[in-house]
Amino acid sequence: MARVVVGLSGGVDSSVAAYLLKEQGHDVIGLFMRNWNDASPTLEDECPWIDDSRDAMMVAEQLGIPFQILDLSADYKTRIVDYMFAEYAAGRTPNPDVLCNREIKFDLFLQNALKLGADFVATGHYVRKDSKIIDGKEYFRLLQGKDPNKDQSYFLCQLNQEQLSRALFPIGHLQKSEVREIAVNAGLHVHSKKDSQGLCFIGKVSLPEFLQQQLKTKEGDVVLIDREAPSVLDHIRRMEEATGPEIWAEKPCFTRKEGKVIGKHKGAHFYTIGQRRGLHIGGTGLPIFVLQTDVKENIIYVGLGEDHPALLSKALQADDNGIHWVNPMAKTLLSSGKKMKARIRYRQALFDCELNMTENRQFCIFHTAQRSVTPGQFLAVYCEEELICSATIK
Repeated sequence: MARVVVGLSGGVDSSVAAYLLKEQGHDVIGLFMRNWNDASPTLEDECPWIDDSRDAMMVAEQLGIPFQILDLSADYKTRIVDYMFAEYAAGRTPNPDVLCNREIKFDLFLQNALKLGADFVATGHYVRKDSKIIDGKEYFRLLQGKDPNKDQSYFLCQLNQEQLSRALFPIGHLQKSEVREIAVNAGLHVHSKKDSQGLCFIGKVSLPEFLQQQLKTKEGDVVLIDREAPSVLDHIRRMEEATGPEIWAEKPCFTRKEGKVIGKHKGAHFYTIGQRRGLHIGGTGLPIFVLQTDVKENIIYVGLGEDHPALLSKALQADDNGIHWVNPMAKTLLSSGKKMKARIRYRQALFDCELNMTENRQFCIFHTAQRSVTPGQFLAVYCEEELICSATIK
């Protein structure tokens, strides 16, 4: 049996993961990650890490396994929080959860686990993995979790083969209801604990509120763009007439002169494409959605209705880092004729797509136009149950 270090978060999922591994006879160690260390009153009072660490320690005691707290807050601030602020300030929308898995849980946490003599690290993610031997080499596949409502493969879309080779996902084959039932039967005190929402370092504080504590507010105009505006009509025409992804991936170019000011905002960097809440502007009939942000001029361009044509795109381009292959052997699928599906945000229904790759640029073409393609977010591409590759959206 193997030595496995489990990332005990204090929740039911990681607790059941540790329980199942212990039942299988593995040498299990519980390790709690402290990712945030900020003594500012608002965040320190709201951040639940102390309660979570106490719950994790109690679970370890119940299971009779060693337990430690690992402080990764300095690295988390550098690798995740500072990066997140820089991206928002540049008008992009990062996904800290994806980055946390790539940079913290399956990098720094894994390194510390290996120092403890671990063969594997395990988490409570609702994902699965398997492997295939090709030309004498083992390749690992990242598979969707069996519970379609809890599948978290999207959050692991930036993992590589080395990270997957060391990872175990003990609950990926289970439904959430089954996990809670196991926790009840095992007598784990966290069996009815609510799932955590959002990032652990934010706690109960909303993301906009958190950002406003870190980034300066700067009042600017909210400009309403009509569906008949010249830039919108030009965007529609180009989407219809274009035959290649270069045009399909382009965003419409708005100007202040073609719209009308309908309100004020506190800083363009606090908003993201497709956002509906937080504008606090009424009397428009249809709901308002953010179409585009201009952080240089500090303008937010908005439109009425979720079907505003400026929200729709037929393709996206990967950023300069290009396509990240979770499974490098999956590249052969590009010419195999197998159908690919993708999503551009967590919990989004998968949609049909195809990859268009040249030496310098990589595109994902949508069979059906998609809403709110947002720079800085992640594209995740699947073939059947396997998440084969991902990219940061340009």
